[in-house]
Amino acid sequence: ARGVGFDWEKKEQVWDKIDEEFSELKDEIEANDQDKMEAEFGDMLFSVINAARLYGVNPENALERTNRKFISRFNYLESRTIKKGKSLKNMSLAEMEKIWQEAKQFDAN
Repeated sequence: ARGVGFDWEKKEQVWDKIDEEFSELKDEIEANDQDKMEAEFGDMLFSVINAARLYGVNPENALERTNRKFISRFNYLESRTIKKGKSLKNMSLAEMEKIWQEAKQFDAN
């Protein structure tokens, strides 16, 4: 499509498309239409991947990086919970979120 000029004139325009797709997805979630939700999730993902292309980001690498970050932070959460003598199953979301924020700070250093 890009080869024949079917692309954004300015890469910043892709954000309006992402906003549009996100709005359509939320509408289908509210309508609880599983088939349409799936279609709109696909449209939104396609638009986000298109944005990555426009900004020179490899979407596979970006997703893999985020997966590794999530695993690292979740491992930190589990480890800290065990050290406190607790179980994740018995912790509140607020307690887990506090440790998750610690993990983010740990990753940043």
